[in-house]
Amino acid sequence: MYDIIVIGGGPAGLTAAVYARRANKSVLVIEKGSFGGQITYSPKVENIPGFSEVTGNEFAEKLVEQALGLDAEVECAEVLEIKQGDVKTVVTDSGEFEGKTVIIATGAKHRMLGLPREEDFVGEGISFCAVCDGAFYAGQDVAVIGGGNSALQEAILLADLAKKVYLVQNLDFLTGEQKLQEKIAEKQNIELILGHTVKGVLGDTTLSGITIADTDGNEKILNIDGMFVAIGLIPQNEIFSGIVNLDDRGYVSSDENCLTNANGIFVAGDCRTKKIRQVATAAADGAIAALAACDYLDK
Repeated sequence: MYDIIVIGGGPAGLTAAVYARRANKSVLVIEKGSFGGQITYSPKVENIPGFSEVTGNEFAEKLVEQALGLDAEVECAEVLEIKQGDVKTVVTDSGEFEGKTVIIATGAKHRMLGLPREEDFVGEGISFCAVCDGAFYAGQDVAVIGGGNSALQEAILLADLAKKVYLVQNLDFLTGEQKLQEKIAEKQNIELILGHTVKGVLGDTTLSGITIADTDGNEKILNIDGMFVAIGLIPQNEIFSGIVNLDDRGYVSSDENCLTNANGIFVAGDCRTKKIRQVATAAADGAIAALAACDYLDK
């Protein structure tokens, strides 16, 4: 029986474990993949408080070491179900675990293009966050894939850093807000390529270009140094839909207090409804959710 079971071993979940252990609560962190979450894809991170520069993997390792150093327990398993009650039973593919409270911190994964070798270039030319990685492409040529608000915002930010920005959209029009489209039009170094889809990635160990095709199948190559994929996020919340309320995009409905509609179940990080999804905000959520769970337990 654990005081708190944390589902997810990214910055939100591990920060929650640290705060809960410092409050002398017994904690189990369950992670189905690698600890650290999406940050592990970044070869260099410069916007985490306290680190002028660190790789995503190094930061993840430090988070894990800190949680383990405080005697948090970890389990590598995939969560299949939460059985609600005064005691929560978390069912995984390697057994069942009981907890008085649960913190959902499963994060959200970036939607990818589904291309051969695409995952090989993540962190080696393919990125998902201009705020995080844009500075590494200063004075270079990059492409942004997508046409919604996120893609337009990425392109606008990159235009102030990169030499050339190609904005590639599979539709014949942009779907982002009109004001963002107007800002795109003002940027002299942004070239719109509408009605094209990405067919392949080029390069040996790092990205050197992409192949794109129009609706008639005519292909051409864009020689670029980096590609920012901005076609949406996929929250990892499907299995919780019968336990907590989800919004229309699949995120757990919650405010800044990290509470859910379910008694004794809290949420933290990118998997919840929020505007900004960054490492710093995920860690903040982890602290808030852990303290809320501790307060629930103490009462």
